Amino acid sequence: MTNSELESDSSVGTEPCNPRRESVWGPVQTRSDLFVRNVSTTYMVQITEIVIGLLMLPFNLAHLGPSVYGLWMMAASIPAYFSILDLGYGAAQVRFVSKYRALLDAEGLNEIVSTLFLLFAFLGLAVIIAGAILAYNLSTLFNLTPDEASTAGQVLLIISLYVAVGFPFSVFGAVVNGFQRIHLNSYVAIATVIIVAVVNVVVLLSGYGLVTLVAATTAVRFLAHFAYRANAYRAFPGLVMRLRYVKLTRLREVTGFSSYIFLLDLANKLNYSTDVPIIGAFIGPTGVAVWAVAQRLITATQEMTIQVSGGLFPVVTDIAALGETDRLRKVFLQGTRLSLAMVIPAGTILAVLASPLVLWWVGPSFSQSVPVIWILVAAVIIRVGNSTATTTLKGAGEHSFLTIANITIALANLGLSIVLARNFGIIGVALGTLIPLSVVSIFLLFPRACRRVEIPLFDAFRFGIWPSVWPIIPIIGVLAFITGYFEPSFLNLALQAAGAGGLYTVVFLWVAINRGERNWYLGKIKKLAGLEAVA
Repeated sequence: MTNSELESDSSVGTEPCNPRRESVWGPVQTRSDLFVRNVSTTYMVQITEIVIGLLMLPFNLAHLGPSVYGLWMMAASIPAYFSILDLGYGAAQVRFVSKYRALLDAEGLNEIVSTLFLLFAFLGLAVIIAGAILAYNLSTLFNLTPDEASTAGQVLLIISLYVAVGFPFSVFGAVVNGFQRIHLNSYVAIATVIIVAVVNVVVLLSGYGLVTLVAATTAVRFLAHFAYRANAYRAFPGLVMRLRYVKLTRLREVTGFSSYIFLLDLANKLNYSTDVPIIGAFIGPTGVAVWAVAQRLITATQEMTIQVSGGLFPVVTDIAALGETDRLRKVFLQGTRLSLAMVIPAGTILAVLASPLVLWWVGPSFSQSVPVIWILVAAVIIRVGNSTATTTLKGAGEHSFLTIANITIALANLGLSIVLARNFGIIGVALGTLIPLSVVSIFLLFPRACRRVEIPLFDAFRFGIWPSVWPIIPIIGVLAFITGYFEPSFLNLALQAAGAGGLYTVVFLWVAINRGERNWYLGKIKKLAGLEAVA
């Protein structure tokens, strides 16, 4: 796969750089420059969130207690469903901002932004109403005492208000993303995460409780919205939001694309956001706290390894539109192999070290999270490993099939989790996530993607999957053997993880793939690390 198949070095914009143009559209930058900057700062955000999240979880557990912490996680999981109320417009707005930026149509872009801002303001009111209704009926939905229901209700109201305000403010994020200036918001996100952590520590050390903690940290996140707004005007100096720009025709235009995005988002919410409410309903806040330990580690692993498929989406779309099946096949194989090469060592190392890691991190009282980690590691490996296949289907015109498949996974996940939770507790909920995801991904989505790029299943396995899978097999044995000889400390765990990851990388790059592919991977790593001049 050549560089041109993955990125374009042309400038963002279609006119030469001049002061008059920059006063409306901002300075012209090359796509490869923006790509490297956006990817690197996105990883900086994720690393910051993961590190601080791993440090704050045991701190909060120690000061709040498992029951109150579980209550917090349970209440906070409910507003995750509120994003469904954006009806798909949240993701669609980025596409239309990008479209009108490419056309240099400032009036059309301002009409899109102004129309969606007003729409999201009304949707934000719906969020507040829904949050209030749920907050005063939590005792009928979950296994809570009256005091727990009161505390959780206050937490839910605070978070719901924040989510409601975030709806109209999301248009500013769409402008930044549509102009490919993601790095601007990354800097704000890093600062926000750090400040929130500091406020969290100060509030708890000062002796305040959960409601004060949530109110204080939410206030910091609320203020960050205004920094994101400033970035939108920095990315698009010609941004003007006026009531006269609100157009029904623009709303209809965006709706034509957002409808299927809404269905995909609905399926994703059922897949990723139902576990905590189910555990809260059938097990209680303590079970939620145990689940949260496993979920924190699994989410970090997924977020750090799934970035390849996101970056490939515009590439797949362009190649599919040109009808170049050979190039699409190469991108599919390389993307699958690279995604697996990232998630397999990360997930396997987490699974093998799960027991000593949990013991060191949060103590033996949370040992029940270890088998949950084992099950969810399998789920995240399948999800990330199959992400290039799903990206290929979505970008190559198979989004309707993908939507049906995701809804099937979501409904099966919901049903199985409820049934299995009654008999097996949180392990049953984890199995309810793994089983439908595995069946649909392995037997439907991946074969469908292979047919779309016109490659036999055996060849896809041989060239796209096997080179990333087999190098981990001997490493599992070595890691499992030496783990018992080390005490569960941060240094020992870090050394074992780094050693296993480094050994996998060496075997993968110098044994599993050929020299040409190795040089290509190393070249990309050098560019992302800033060791190679950006074209």
